[in-house]
Amino acid sequence: MSNIGLIDIGGTTIKFAVWDGQDLAGHTSRKTPATLAEFYDVLTEEVLKMKNQFHIEGVGISSPGAVNKKTGVIEGASALPYIHNFKIQPELEKRFGLNISMENDANCAALAELADGAGQGADSLLFLVIGTGVGGSVIINHKIWHGAHLFGGEFGFTLSDDTYTLSELGTSVRVAKRYNKKTGLEKSGKEVFDLAKAGDETAKAEVNKMYWALAKGIYNLQYSFDPEKIVIGGAVSNNPDLISNIEKNIEKIRKQVKIASLKPDVVSCKYTDQANLRGAVVDFEQTYG
Repeated sequence: MSNIGLIDIGGTTIKFAVWDGQDLAGHTSRKTPATLAEFYDVLTEEVLKMKNQFHIEGVGISSPGAVNKKTGVIEGASALPYIHNFKIQPELEKRFGLNISMENDANCAALAELADGAGQGADSLLFLVIGTGVGGSVIINHKIWHGAHLFGGEFGFTLSDDTYTLSELGTSVRVAKRYNKKTGLEKSGKEVFDLAKAGDETAKAEVNKMYWALAKGIYNLQYSFDPEKIVIGGAVSNNPDLISNIEKNIEKIRKQVKIASLKPDVVSCKYTDQANLRGAVVDFEQTYG
């Protein structure tokens, strides 16, 4: 495969790089523009640089939103309303003069983990991105499973109990919000986790609530899709206690559900900042390889 230009569209920053067949090169970033016209100008300018310097043969794009690969439309919503709900891929192809592949950012991250990350060697995996909410991706037989309505992998919408979703209970952001509401303090998620370790009972209760919600969600996903691996991404994946605490809670569920003989294989992601760019390579190669 020839050199591939790569674009990772974020709400505040757009990252650019080139895949040279072995690794990422030519890293740069630009502030995300405020309008579609500026967006086109920035992307076209950076792609022209890639064409001149690296002689790229195409462009792989990681994007927020529900990317419809059949129509070239980014459905759904994101922090960039101007990229949604029209045929943006043909517009970009016309400006770049190159073939383009586009995929959702969480799906790109999952493809990166599958290719040579924490999911390497697996045919199927689930990828959970834990940030402000819980997003994710489903991969079956090395391919993204988008779902009938492009909602494949939207694990955060699942209910954790009779009232709250996994996104509402299963993130450190929500842990901090609940703790701060109960105490009147203003602590970050990391600070609440540190307080829990130090013995703060309110902090411990909220942190344990998160681990229980994630364990229950992962248990249910394992017995729904039966993937080889479940990979955890997002900033919380840097927490060295994350996996062990999820596993402890999964064991409680397995003891409660006597028929549950299978233990999910839960691992932290390998890639963080580069995941979306690396996954865009995999998506481009699957599309045009």
